[in-house]
Amino acid sequence: MIELALGMIAQVLRISVPYALAAIGGAFSERGGVINIALEGILLTGAFGAAAVTIATGNPWLGVIGGMLAGALLASIHGLVTIWGRADQILSGLALNLLALGATRGGLKILYDSASNSDRFEGVPALGRPDSALLSLLGQPLFLVAVAVTFGAHALLFRTRFGLALRAAGDGPRALDGTGLSVNLHRFGGVLLSGFFGGLAGTWLVMEQHSFTDGMSNGRGYIALAAMIVGKWRPLGAALACLLFGAAETLQIRVDSDVVPTQLLQALPYIVTLVVLAGWIGRAHPPLHLGEPYEREKGRS
Repeated sequence: MIELALGMIAQVLRISVPYALAAIGGAFSERGGVINIALEGILLTGAFGAAAVTIATGNPWLGVIGGMLAGALLASIHGLVTIWGRADQILSGLALNLLALGATRGGLKILYDSASNSDRFEGVPALGRPDSALLSLLGQPLFLVAVAVTFGAHALLFRTRFGLALRAAGDGPRALDGTGLSVNLHRFGGVLLSGFFGGLAGTWLVMEQHSFTDGMSNGRGYIALAAMIVGKWRPLGAALACLLFGAAETLQIRVDSDVVPTQLLQALPYIVTLVVLAGWIGRAHPPLHLGEPYEREKGRS
């Protein structure tokens, strides 16, 4: 019984990692005032970048870097067109999600002559040979990286001058501008960080599966946004909220489909998302100037 419980805990944690990393990325973007619906596409692009670099080089750690850079590339497009191009942030995010879906599908065809998946590859090797699911997870270097990122991101946002300035860009951009710091550059920095974290989320997915599969993000970016809201735009809060969605997906996998209809099990993570958001709406307060492009007052240099 204890081994079964530990196995379920390990599975919940394993499933929660990509949600948490993407949600942390969303927190940085939206704390700076930029809505980032593009997390779904960032996650998918990061997964493809990690797979492509790992297969090309045979080095999974280079694949990790490639995945993060691929996510940051897509995020930078979102930042450029919304912050300086002043495009609608939601429409930009949706367009980039469609771009990522089409580009990765085309990349599969070009690189691997497949419409569904890439070649298989070896992921980041585990530390030792543990004999339980939980110890196996704790021996995964990428899991340890994810834990470090979670605490490091929280410290960056709430314990550094950059974090203070980024939060000011979302809550009081005119006051930040008055100090001589650039609102747009700090907002772009937040969006770029969301790309790195979202790309790492996609990297986790592809390293777990040992291949890239078409559309493998499967709505995780959108669920991560819900977790970010539940976590009140705080990295630690968002990561903890992701455990709920990880638990829902674990139930989806473990519950006998002869007892509960398959269609209901498949919809369970999304049902949980809707219920949680419905119960949380009104209690979560976004940054004051979220979604508003910043324009300097006339006469300011």
